[in-house]
Amino acid sequence: MSLRFMSLASGSSGNCYYLGTNEYGLLIDAGIGIRTIRKTLKENNIGFEKIIALLITHDHADHIKAAGVLGEKYGIPVYTTATILEGMNRNHCMTEKIYSAGRVILKDVEFGLRDFHITAFEVPHDGSDNVGYYVRYGEHEFAFATDLGHIPDSVAAYLCRARYLVIEANYDREMLLHGAYPYYLKQRIVHPNGHMCNTATAEFLAAHCSDRLQYIFLCHLSRENNHPELAYKTVEYRLLQEGIKVGKDVQLVVLKRHHASDYYEFE
Repeated sequence: MSLRFMSLASGSSGNCYYLGTNEYGLLIDAGIGIRTIRKTLKENNIGFEKIIALLITHDHADHIKAAGVLGEKYGIPVYTTATILEGMNRNHCMTEKIYSAGRVILKDVEFGLRDFHITAFEVPHDGSDNVGYYVRYGEHEFAFATDLGHIPDSVAAYLCRARYLVIEANYDREMLLHGAYPYYLKQRIVHPNGHMCNTATAEFLAAHCSDRLQYIFLCHLSRENNHPELAYKTVEYRLLQEGIKVGKDVQLVVLKRHHASDYYEFE
């Protein structure tokens, strides 16, 4: 039972991830254009008709842009909490509102989509409501934690179960504090309900990385306040301090902002 993963885009310009089998797949967030989604899937030999569901993490524009079109035009069920769904329909960036396609889920209550067993868990962020996702498929366990200001124990409990982890490393603290962002925006980002910096992500991984964790995907990097190499090196160095060697003990990947990642297949 192989599991496939690909990031179509990751960052404040738009987020969208694919998780699937050889027969069907899911999208997690849809913050990029529908044409880009279809084109990227086709380029990787993923049939658009194989998408059976869309999972939404929260109602910010860079996560929901194409959600209404996917749901109402193409008939793909959109799974999220009731509060997130209401927030999505209030957001002007989502021109196609969701009515018949909405599927309300509850946090910490597992639901099934064919062979996927999925649990949404609350994360600290400043959307109307905010969740990450833990997805189990056979022996494969995937966790998504994008857009969160810190990692409480309730979130860590899910992340520590994962063999494959998508986790935010949004900004470098020094770049943010000395950068051009206005004060109010800097305060929003560093708030406990804002975003994770490279160092905080590295500290969490160093404290919780176990033998079961095989892949770490760093997501949602800021264009203005981070660099892919800086995020990578910050995490790599902190793991090495704990005797964990990237490339040997665990694989570390920085997901791209405007382009698709490699197409990963886990056996």
